[in-house]
Amino acid sequence: MRYHIYTLGCQMNVADSQRLASEMERLGHSAASDPDDAEIYVVNTCVVRQSAEDKAFGRLNILKGLKEKNPDKIIGVMGCLVGVRDPLYLRKRLPYVDVFMSPSEPQPMVSFLEDRFAESEVLAIEAQERESRDRVQDGEIILPLHERDSLVTAHVPVVLGCSHACTFCIIPYRRGVERSRSVGEIVAHVRSLAAQGVKEVTLLGQIVDRYGKDIPDGPDLADLLRITHDVAEEMGIERIRFLTSHPNWMTDKLLDTVAELPRVMPVIEVPVQAGDDQVLANMRRGYTNAQYRRLVAKIRKRIPNVAVHTDIIVGFPGETEAQFMKTYELLADLKLDKAHLARYSPRPHTVSDRRMEDDVPAEEKKRRHAMLDDLQAQVVGEINQQFLGQIVPVLIEDKHRGKWRGRTPQNKLVFIESDQVSKGQVVDVQITWTGPYSMQGRLPSAQQADEPLVIMAG
Repeated sequence: MRYHIYTLGCQMNVADSQRLASEMERLGHSAASDPDDAEIYVVNTCVVRQSAEDKAFGRLNILKGLKEKNPDKIIGVMGCLVGVRDPLYLRKRLPYVDVFMSPSEPQPMVSFLEDRFAESEVLAIEAQERESRDRVQDGEIILPLHERDSLVTAHVPVVLGCSHACTFCIIPYRRGVERSRSVGEIVAHVRSLAAQGVKEVTLLGQIVDRYGKDIPDGPDLADLLRITHDVAEEMGIERIRFLTSHPNWMTDKLLDTVAELPRVMPVIEVPVQAGDDQVLANMRRGYTNAQYRRLVAKIRKRIPNVAVHTDIIVGFPGETEAQFMKTYELLADLKLDKAHLARYSPRPHTVSDRRMEDDVPAEEKKRRHAMLDDLQAQVVGEINQQFLGQIVPVLIEDKHRGKWRGRTPQNKLVFIESDQVSKGQVVDVQITWTGPYSMQGRLPSAQQADEPLVIMAG
């Protein structure tokens, strides 16, 4: 049978969808070239923002009509909409859904398909043959067939769930308490990706720098990066990244490890969420404006050519105009390489939803968001302009509208036109044009002989 997985949300959901696809292919199913032709349709959901939850239910409403026309169609729901508890309320609201799967847990769909097709001798034989061919150790992931030999970058979850519990965040409720995967399982995962041609891996966690905190005397993220780096050198992985970090857990040891290891890219994603100390306290973030500024300064001092990314929420309950301007001033002063912006929306079961009034009007949230968006476009435009004329290493990921698309070590998007490169290569590219969201370049060999070259480190 043919399957399709509609994925919403974060990189963790992307990794979860990939794992589910792998499991279904081991059972003999294949990806549908057209989602409308899929006999198995899974919606992997996100509920971090109300808009993401609305998209999930919108897609499921469409599937309800398709199910009525074709009762044999198998529909699954996965991810944070389901959460870690039995989704009794979802079963009542979505009676046409066949399978509900918690985040990072594909087994309910595997069991359902095994039961549904237990009497299909042909499918059983195909599954056995596929299992024999693709048998792997615990932790290894066989990429879905349509992604093998074509996927350049992949995500490796290392910490599941979260125990920090910011007042606005639904993740602990939906994904459960923090659980670190074992080093052996992570290494097996990375090795299997490398064997299938992946050139860049990103280690994932809701708070990734808390890796190992739940394991007595266990390794921390810096230790894990060193182990992963050894595997990368052995297996031909070019780049390692990690996200998302938290200011409270960003240690000197971790920063020094990033600076030391050449395959660990100089990018630190460390959300601030707000620039006002009272708002930060209400969010239960655990640091102040001044502490965050000092952290950014330390990151830049310890890691050459580093790019610092952050997250911002505007319109948190009680946020005044003066408090918002503290956030604006923070971004204007620090000039960070990327800011993921979001408007606050109350999420069920969170502290802010239960105890705080969502009192910032929607139009005001929109205005504040636009102000930060305009500011950040100007800031990043100025940062990227410094790359003009520089030669930077770019990992080629794919082709987009006739141009090769790749990223620098700082995760900046670059487009080039060339018939001398291929997917998965790291090539030196001279930047010829810059904007706030992407850059364009050419191979240095395409330049005029009398043009000077400047090679940028990192």
